[in-house]
Amino acid sequence: MGLPTGIRILDDALGGLQPGRFYLIAAAPGGGSSLIATAAARTSAFEQHQPVLYAASGLTRADVAARIVAAHLPVDYRRLRAGRLTPTEQDDTAALHHHLAQAPLYIDDGTDLTTDAIAESVPGLPGLALVVVDRLQTTEDPRLPLSGPAQITDAAQALAHLARTHELPVLAAVDTDDPQVIAALSLDITVTLSRDADQIHATVTERDLGPQATLTLHADLAHARITDPTHLHPSPVTSAPQPPPTATPHAPAQPPQTPFQAPTSPSPDPTATQPAPTAHTAAPRRPSPRRTTAPPPSQGGYANRDYSYFTGMITRAVDEALHDHDGDIAAATEALVKKAVPNAMALFEATRVGGNYEHTVYPETLEFLRKKTKDGADEIWEGRHNWTNTHLTDALRNGTHPPITVNALDTNASFLSAFKTHLPIGALIHDPHGGFDPKRSGIYRLPARPTWHHPDLPDPIGNRHEDGPVLLDDATIRLLIRCARLGLCEPPHITECWTSGASEGLLEKFRRVLTEARTNALEADDTVTVEYIKSMYSKFTSTIGESSVNRDIRRPDWMHIIRSQAFANLWYKSHRAHSSGLTIVRVRGTDELHVTGDWRTVFTEGRLTTQMKQKDQYPLPRKSAR
Repeated sequence: MGLPTGIRILDDALGGLQPGRFYLIAAAPGGGSSLIATAAARTSAFEQHQPVLYAASGLTRADVAARIVAAHLPVDYRRLRAGRLTPTEQDDTAALHHHLAQAPLYIDDGTDLTTDAIAESVPGLPGLALVVVDRLQTTEDPRLPLSGPAQITDAAQALAHLARTHELPVLAAVDTDDPQVIAALSLDITVTLSRDADQIHATVTERDLGPQATLTLHADLAHARITDPTHLHPSPVTSAPQPPPTATPHAPAQPPQTPFQAPTSPSPDPTATQPAPTAHTAAPRRPSPRRTTAPPPSQGGYANRDYSYFTGMITRAVDEALHDHDGDIAAATEALVKKAVPNAMALFEATRVGGNYEHTVYPETLEFLRKKTKDGADEIWEGRHNWTNTHLTDALRNGTHPPITVNALDTNASFLSAFKTHLPIGALIHDPHGGFDPKRSGIYRLPARPTWHHPDLPDPIGNRHEDGPVLLDDATIRLLIRCARLGLCEPPHITECWTSGASEGLLEKFRRVLTEARTNALEADDTVTVEYIKSMYSKFTSTIGESSVNRDIRRPDWMHIIRSQAFANLWYKSHRAHSSGLTIVRVRGTDELHVTGDWRTVFTEGRLTTQMKQKDQYPLPRKSAR
């Protein structure tokens, strides 16, 4: 008997999913082929603990994970995606998500997903037992390589070859039940589905022998699953499965989009794990941290919210690194920094569970957001600061101003604070008429660089001076609008824009979790955790654009907006200092503010994200060496 699909009568007809064979599940859209693909992946990875590569074409990790959770518990799929579960359902979902994070399920939902990419991933996944492709699409979509009549014919043959050469079962869903299309593919085994209300009629056909069996399955669409007829197969129990005896190196699926609570179920066996290669890049994705007990209850937490489950993910990773390196702080820190990108993405995805919006992970990249060279830049103009108060320094140099003492201040965790910003939720939509809508976010074209006439304050869009139109991101535009309201400049004249509906909360929970963990680490003088968290938020910011290091998301618009928000936050601090009577001497990057005067009357001193610290103090003019 081969690997089970999770549907008993289908397994009886097929003999399970056999190594070396290619199985095509064919059905019209909405006919259930994708749900059988999900069932096979869930059963093998989640219940049999067999590594599965899930190539999701047109679906996201969140789609796949939500279907798995809805089918397994079971819980109503639509309420799950809408975040309207009961408290008990939320607890069950959280517990299941914990176990799902340990399942050897590799999900690749990249927009560049091709059969070549799938084949290249297979050798890098040790012990791989099943490949699932969900789905081949008959209607051509330029954004999906596995779409279009010619492409799916080639893809089906390539996948059949993959099954034979690697001695793996490969199962693919296709969104048609057209007999001519299916016959033209000439595949080993085809399961053709036709749906009638809550019944699905399945015909199993072998290429050389013709129809072999006709089955009737139950369409339980409320729970996003297909099951045996109800009189043959009772609903599964609602408890989460027990974890395998030993942990296997693998990457978890993305968390489902549902409210998340700290799990109460037993924890997996604390066996050491190593990072597993991703499906698609063979680079480390998300190592599974050891865990022996549930996280301790929260003692208040950020804004009186219990984030102990999420901060526990950070704590366990640090504990594991220290254990693996025999307490060597430098070696543990170095190891954690190397895992910062996949671990940050895993934490971000976990904090998005239950969010009001499902953000687009891989929208089409607009031309002006593409790098012109591998190490070059795109066309977006960020408000990067490199400003000096030249009126003051000139006066100091020529002796018309008395010498001063300058305090060089540093903003703590500037990129982390910048996570609180308006980000576009979906793909950017072009509006040739321009204008600004505060409920939207994106990229804006101005006919020329705005002018700035305040020598005592830094220019809000930085030091670049170029002729012609400029492209600014949302954070910079909002800063210019704020400056206009303060009477410091004219409102920005936006002639064209590319925007989507916006939310200031997309990264908010992620920011709060990292902030709470950082605060706890500072209080405990835990330098390893502090450096690990710094690497997580800084690398998250730098790799969510066009980066080969992070394949989980590609949002260069987010990257620009977060960075510009950090620049804007520093400008706001500069303006606050200036309004409070301090003199601004220099402003650099995202975190460097040099002032004269008693800065402690304006800012609170410390290392928290809301505080400032003094890095240096120096006189101006500098004393010349003799």
